[in-house]
Amino acid sequence: MPNVADRQLIAMLTPSSNTVLEPYTSWLAQPLFPEVSVHFGRFRVTRIALDRNSDDQFALEPILQAADYLADAKPNIIAWNGTSASWLGFDADTRLCSAIEERTGVRATSAILGLNRLLADLGVRKLGLVTPYTGDVQQRIVANYAAIGIETISERHSGLSDNFSFSEVTEDNIEAMCRDVAEAKPDAIAIVCTNMRGPLVAAALEKELGIPVLDSVSFTLWGCLRELDIPTEKLSHFGSMFRTNYRVPLEPAE
Repeated sequence: MPNVADRQLIAMLTPSSNTVLEPYTSWLAQPLFPEVSVHFGRFRVTRIALDRNSDDQFALEPILQAADYLADAKPNIIAWNGTSASWLGFDADTRLCSAIEERTGVRATSAILGLNRLLADLGVRKLGLVTPYTGDVQQRIVANYAAIGIETISERHSGLSDNFSFSEVTEDNIEAMCRDVAEAKPDAIAIVCTNMRGPLVAAALEKELGIPVLDSVSFTLWGCLRELDIPTEKLSHFGSMFRTNYRVPLEPAE
């Protein structure tokens, strides 16, 4: 058993209506337990749209209050396990993480910061995008990635705005959307939503398609582990991002 003082505690901020990221993150992280454990705190998010009421859900103060409670557990890192910066603008997460660090004294990261690090490391310039969101939210995400030199060459979205409903998109539907976007031969496919059930289908899709499939729940955990210099090889069966040599191109299945 590990020395208690050597434990690594990962804290995650969670949208209140999310039913995917907590159980799936715990499942992903299980091979690292008890040396690594993951802990969660919620703040209210129920709807995703491009309007004032939706944007107000991501105001700093409610998120910082939730971070305060997580900080009581003395974590090594706090992650915002949500993808709002993909449509609000990447600087939203940069500001949020700085505010969390200043308020709590704990290192901070986010889902989208983890994804963008992966995209940079992999040299992705052509992206396949899969989300549950409405078309206007999807186009805002596409525009934000275009602004940093990543072209979305294929995309699929479910047209949903109720945050709870994202968890009801089936794995079969997620797989079908990924196969559709793979036809354009992107450098990588990103499943962008931490309430979408992509973590347990991503690895099989990578083998089938020969393309990295970057799921939001997975890359949030990956980003935390990388920030803490925790080896990820024990999680390699969940996807190529967890391999030491994850930059090596995948070979499609015969």
